[in-house]
Amino acid sequence: MNTTVDDAIAKRNVAFLVAAQAILGAQMPMIFVVGGLAGNMLATNPCLATLPISMIVFSSMTTAPWISPFMQKHGRRAGFVVGALAGAAGAAVAALGLYYGSFLLLLAGSYLTGIYMSAQGFYRFAATDCASDDFRPKAISYVMAGGLLSALFGPQLNKFVMDFSAIPFFATYIAVILLNLGGLFLFFGLRLSDVPVASQSAPTQNARSRAELLKDPRILVAVICAMVAYALMNLVMTSTPLAVVGCGFTEMDANDIVSAHVVAMFAPSFFAGHLIARFGVERIVAAGLAILACAGLVALQGVELGNFFVALVLLGIGWNFGFIGATTLLAASHAPHERGVVQGMNDAIVFGCVTLASLASGGLMNCSGGSPVEGWTAVNLAMAPFLALAGGALIWLVLRPKQTA
Repeated sequence: MNTTVDDAIAKRNVAFLVAAQAILGAQMPMIFVVGGLAGNMLATNPCLATLPISMIVFSSMTTAPWISPFMQKHGRRAGFVVGALAGAAGAAVAALGLYYGSFLLLLAGSYLTGIYMSAQGFYRFAATDCASDDFRPKAISYVMAGGLLSALFGPQLNKFVMDFSAIPFFATYIAVILLNLGGLFLFFGLRLSDVPVASQSAPTQNARSRAELLKDPRILVAVICAMVAYALMNLVMTSTPLAVVGCGFTEMDANDIVSAHVVAMFAPSFFAGHLIARFGVERIVAAGLAILACAGLVALQGVELGNFFVALVLLGIGWNFGFIGATTLLAASHAPHERGVVQGMNDAIVFGCVTLASLASGGLMNCSGGSPVEGWTAVNLAMAPFLALAGGALIWLVLRPKQTA
């Protein structure tokens, strides 16, 4: 009976989190399209063009360790509202940076945007807080599916507003302010009072340290696979607008390619949870890593518009399977009282690697060769060792019970 009641609450929360993912989440494809282009316009060194994107994910890394315990103490709603307000403030500061031609202000605004991005990352965990074991992977999957709507809405809104101002990309950031301020009211529809939160007075003798948690094979492999899936997706996506424009196509083409990519990131979420329940989480993560490898191979075959579209679509699907699978594995690998530490540690590690990937993306794209084609090739070749790392870790996890037996 408790499972039925819990899942009724969970399903209501999922509906609001899907809406939040769709509306507030629309800002991320918008900013990822214009961030590198705005950086290219304001930075004195072309190697720093993607630094605004790197600042977003660096902020997500540094935010995760404090916002997860903040949510455990004050509730998910408080953390999500803080994230939305930070997103609005970040867009406002970035708009001022464009107005004054200040790269430093653009970076400051990007840092605040990263606080929103970190908070958004916990939507998927909020969906599992009161879900049954059977509904948990589906809840994660449905919330991630809300990103499909943001993928359709965000880039099209960006194309509509991008030329509203004489200052390039200024109107995009104004639209992002409105998305955050309007969307934050969705969080007041969540029913979180019945969600069990670890008691501050609970016994701590069974609580594991971060080092002990990372010694748990399932937690360790979940973190590695999430880290690789997200970092490689960001590595390639961050350079995509620069590569598309650098290879002779238009900014509108870049918008359409990023839109197709973000659709591919979230469309599989409608059935990824069912696939995990049927085939097992390890197989779905393995499929995601294989699809990411295929994305890199397609990108290396040429720089025609079709190559960009197919590679970025495969990149999105691979990220979806890899990241949702890793999240599901992590959510089932710790006790409720460890939630704040585990989830914060996971996102700090993941976004730390994503930060490095986005920094490397600009350097590889603009400074590793004499042409955009050479830079794009370097970006995609860089995927190989990390895919090998994640694949090896997953194989180790699958074989480990047989070895210990």
